[in-house]
Amino acid sequence: MKKLLITIDGPAGAGKTTVSRALADRLGYRYIDTGALYRAVALAAKTRGTNPKNDAELKGLCAELELAFVIVEAELRLFLNGEDITDHIRTAEITMLASTISARPVVREYLLDLQRTLGKEKAAVFEGRDMGTVVFPDADLKFFLDATTRTRALRRYDEVKSQSTQTLEEVDLDIQRRDRNDSTRELAPLKPAQDAIVIDSTDLSVAEVVELMVSHIVE
Repeated sequence: MKKLLITIDGPAGAGKTTVSRALADRLGYRYIDTGALYRAVALAAKTRGTNPKNDAELKGLCAELELAFVIVEAELRLFLNGEDITDHIRTAEITMLASTISARPVVREYLLDLQRTLGKEKAAVFEGRDMGTVVFPDADLKFFLDATTRTRALRRYDEVKSQSTQTLEEVDLDIQRRDRNDSTRELAPLKPAQDAIVIDSTDLSVAEVVELMVSHIVE
């Protein structure tokens, strides 16, 4: 079977991570969470006290970073300079900092090369916000996964409530703020690629979304 490079873009809380993992497992493909890469840079910037709006400082920071996805006990983990940071990049603070940092050209340039290197062998599902528009404009198949703002807030709240003190309303506001940041930035704004297949997951289960994607892949 031909190896494909598949991209899944969409706003926060649309279900991209769960769906992307499930689709990759279904196809026997690698799953690449590109949002985690931006979170890793955000974590490094926070740890080192780097100004997230200073491109010179960010360029110096990126030059010292070594990021790698490693499978540990059947789970994909993200390592930063040899340290497993997977469990430290999902806080509300890192989420918002990653949104700010992702708008900086120097960070996007650094991660663009890394992502394209990861995609050379194909047989992969790349999840992100500009995979189909910027990183892989020639991807074999592009999806844009969306849902209503309230649905996305509820999903994100369920994800973080066990490790966060945020209320549902606070999560909802964070989602709206991140939507504005991601969709209005000058560099690689969040939007569906012209040839993307748009799927509204508001009333669909993960299994239903995956089945719908598989039907397009088969076609």
